[in-house]
Amino acid sequence: MACVLETPLRMSVLSEVTASSRHYVDRLFDPDPQKVLQGVIDMKNAVIGNNKQKANLIVLGAVPRLLYLLQQETSSTELKTECAVVLGSLAMGTENNVKSLLDCHIIPALLQGLLSPDLKFIEACLRCLRTIFTSPVTPEELLYTDATVIPHLMTLLSRSRYTQEYICQIFSHCCKLRHWHSCGFKSSPQPLLCANGPDHQTVLFSHGAVQNIAHLLTSTSYKVRMQALKCFAVLAFENPQVSMTLVNVLVNGELLPQIFVKMLQRDKPIEMQLTSAKCLTYMCRAGAIRTDDICIVLKTLPCLARMCSKERLLEERVDGAETLAYLIEADIELQRIASITDHLIAMLADYFKYPSSVSAITDIKRLDHDLKHAHELRQAAFKLYAALGANDEDIRKKIIETENMMDRIVNGLSESSIKVRLAAVRCLHSLSRSVQQLRTSFQDHAVWKPLMKVLQNAPDEILVVASSTLCNLLLEFSPSKEPILESGAIELLCSLTQSDNLALRVNGVWALMNMAFQAEQKIKADILRGLSTEQLFQLLSDSDVNVLMKTLGLLRNLLSTRPHIDQIISTHGKQIMQAVTLILEGEHNVEVKEQTLCILANIADGTTAKELIMTNDDILQKIKYYMSHSNAKLQLAAMFCVSNLIWNEEEGSQDRQDKLRDIGIVDILHKLSQSSDPNLCDKAKTALQQYLA
Repeated sequence: MACVLETPLRMSVLSEVTASSRHYVDRLFDPDPQKVLQGVIDMKNAVIGNNKQKANLIVLGAVPRLLYLLQQETSSTELKTECAVVLGSLAMGTENNVKSLLDCHIIPALLQGLLSPDLKFIEACLRCLRTIFTSPVTPEELLYTDATVIPHLMTLLSRSRYTQEYICQIFSHCCKLRHWHSCGFKSSPQPLLCANGPDHQTVLFSHGAVQNIAHLLTSTSYKVRMQALKCFAVLAFENPQVSMTLVNVLVNGELLPQIFVKMLQRDKPIEMQLTSAKCLTYMCRAGAIRTDDICIVLKTLPCLARMCSKERLLEERVDGAETLAYLIEADIELQRIASITDHLIAMLADYFKYPSSVSAITDIKRLDHDLKHAHELRQAAFKLYAALGANDEDIRKKIIETENMMDRIVNGLSESSIKVRLAAVRCLHSLSRSVQQLRTSFQDHAVWKPLMKVLQNAPDEILVVASSTLCNLLLEFSPSKEPILESGAIELLCSLTQSDNLALRVNGVWALMNMAFQAEQKIKADILRGLSTEQLFQLLSDSDVNVLMKTLGLLRNLLSTRPHIDQIISTHGKQIMQAVTLILEGEHNVEVKEQTLCILANIADGTTAKELIMTNDDILQKIKYYMSHSNAKLQLAAMFCVSNLIWNEEEGSQDRQDKLRDIGIVDILHKLSQSSDPNLCDKAKTALQQYLA
């Protein structure tokens, strides 16, 4: 019986809840305009801070009616303004509320309202638009669908301090970048990725955003100054054009970078310090300010380091660390300066012990928030450690010697948060560039185990960094190489070489190349079997030169030591020679052709393999051609082939020498023995001695 009753019960509860709200909606349809206005004002007072009431009114259909009244020419300006205020209040509720408003096409209605001559109504529309556009569920593109909107917003900037504040805030939230960083670790806190069409930064910049917003930095209103500052941060991020422009903008006779420097002084609010430090960071990374400029070294970097101290709020510590990581990411000198600023390396260790003392935090609500967001601190710390240790061996050593660092990274690799996993892998990748650490800490903590686990079914972004780290762990001096091989790495890496993602293809081949270096024959055979000849050809005809170079490097490592060369050539010789011919005939750069000739030289070093070259007149003619090439690197590589073919102590050398003499190789050797290049000259003389012996 209970089952039968359940539905009516639920219905009656809902009808009770909504019945109390229905009279608000009914009053919107009253024929008396004064009563409608009073109804909207009462509704405004009823929904303030009451999410349940907001949801009820949306369910009861208040939004379409409010929008209708807002757009009616017969509605008084006061009514329209009150409607915009109520809609703004509804938008401040849950994300579902915002979705409902968007479904009713609220944005075009509010944008239309901005054409009104009445300032109070314009401000109410802008406030509502601000609330909607700052919601994560609102597509930024909605601001750009009508080309007349941005220029109109620029003209409204001068109307009042409220129009300035709201419009700058809208611009900040609706300026997203298009590209996604799959490989390098761009640790900026700015959100990336946006749809097709012109870049948001470009649209705003081309409509005079810089000129229109610059003077707002000296506004008497703190909120206006802050929103203008945030606008410049999103406009300058990874944008050389905007950044170069900003450097030369004058406001009241002062250059913008000088204004930003004043805004990051210790006596300014933390939010202002952080945002101006971001502006200077982004301008520096975009190439508009030098990395050794005083405003970066003595102002921006120390300010960001200050933000990492435990006195700061969680969000400030996260923002500070991520922005600092982005600032120093590409500059070794800044990495060194940061590593000795404010005991930063030790300070970041506190990011993993958060909150350190529950009793010290009296604000329970804050504690609850911080516990939920503590993973963001770990992510930020890993990113900053990765940037600090990117190039300097001493810094890496300090990072690894920080208490429980390797354990923290290993734990980070298995965290539920994908962002923490990615940051931990980046940190590991940065530290794996150290020969010393690969031999010690990485071995002591068996880092390869969690890393191999991360590589199983991970999203591409993690796979790229994890496979880069694996490349380093597979170098021949790394003790992790053996256990990684035993754990099925070959199959995994061969599958990466078939990825549509370029960075994954490069890393897959690169790791196999490292794996094949001075490897046993069984490993080499396993690699060739795992790759298949077809895939090897696919890689050798890849349009990306990095993939091609690493594949040639792999082939060169496979074809080393005579027994291995002879074995591989006996099974794959025909296909390999075919690939070599294609590359030597194709439009490739010097490095690619040099690497290909080195592969031929390795084949020529085999006992039985060299016959494959001697019986191929086409290849012999190519060797002869490259011996007379204008590029000394290619001449030298071709001479290595000849030297290996004519070496006296090897069986059949007389026949090979005769054949090469017949095609004119000796004449070229005589010419090269007179070369002004000492390497070519020596190599030619050594080869000629083989003929005289």
